[in-house]
Amino acid sequence: MSKLAFIGLGVMGYPMAGHLAAAGHQVTVYNRTAEKAEKWVAEHGGQKADTPREAAENSAFVFTCVGNDDDLRAVILGADGALVGMGAGAVLIDHTTTSADVARELAAACADKACAMLDAPVSGGEAGAVNGALTVMMGGDDATFEKAAPFIDCFARARRLMGPSGAGQLTKMVNQICIGGLVQGLSEGLHFADKAGLDGKAVIDVIAKGAAQSWQMENRFETMIDDEFDFGFAVDWMVKDLGICLDEATRNNVSLPVTQLVKTYYKEVQAMGGGRWDTSSLIRRLRRQSK
Repeated sequence: MSKLAFIGLGVMGYPMAGHLAAAGHQVTVYNRTAEKAEKWVAEHGGQKADTPREAAENSAFVFTCVGNDDDLRAVILGADGALVGMGAGAVLIDHTTTSADVARELAAACADKACAMLDAPVSGGEAGAVNGALTVMMGGDDATFEKAAPFIDCFARARRLMGPSGAGQLTKMVNQICIGGLVQGLSEGLHFADKAGLDGKAVIDVIAKGAAQSWQMENRFETMIDDEFDFGFAVDWMVKDLGICLDEATRNNVSLPVTQLVKTYYKEVQAMGGGRWDTSSLIRRLRRQSK
């Protein structure tokens, strides 16, 4: 058993922390909305802390999964932030999707306190978190990666060290760039099939066995056909993530025309009131335009 802290009990963090507790670890949780932390403790045991600092005290590993760069800085670097409570040798593992810059900034701050950090964004969505089947892409050093591996394995089916601090976040950007284009392509294909008088489900049954197959196709085509989007990875989150990708691309002088276009389409979905809809709701935008 190890003493762990988990900060941020959102859609992803809540079940991830639960897997750590189920593995027998002593987990102290902090969440900005205290009621969520109380609910988690009632379900999984462990303890609730009133501040990130309190959660991190005497913890060998501190996990974070919050909203964005500013949220992460607040729970790590603030007066009651986790880093104030972390002792020498502790490891911060951040699962938030952030910029590579903030990952490097926090890694340096941890090093100043003789602590270590892994930037460790995840892919797999809510279902992956609930089922303990996430993919984790990490930035940091080999020794910290090996030290953290048994804990990451509590909720991951795959993990890989991608390079130094920031490399995990850069890899997650590649992930989001690819997903954005795939979802738009799938939306256009299904919309075209419908307007051409084809049975969309029959179409997918055929083409999913060929080169067009993807996770998005396998897991989202039915709900897209049925116009159901009240679940999954929210449009608001994807807009944030694609913005991070585009900012990094500007710094690196990389052209991402499709990513820029898809971000614009997602902002149109937000304007339709779909900020909390699943990212597959891009097809609803096409349907509205064709009416």
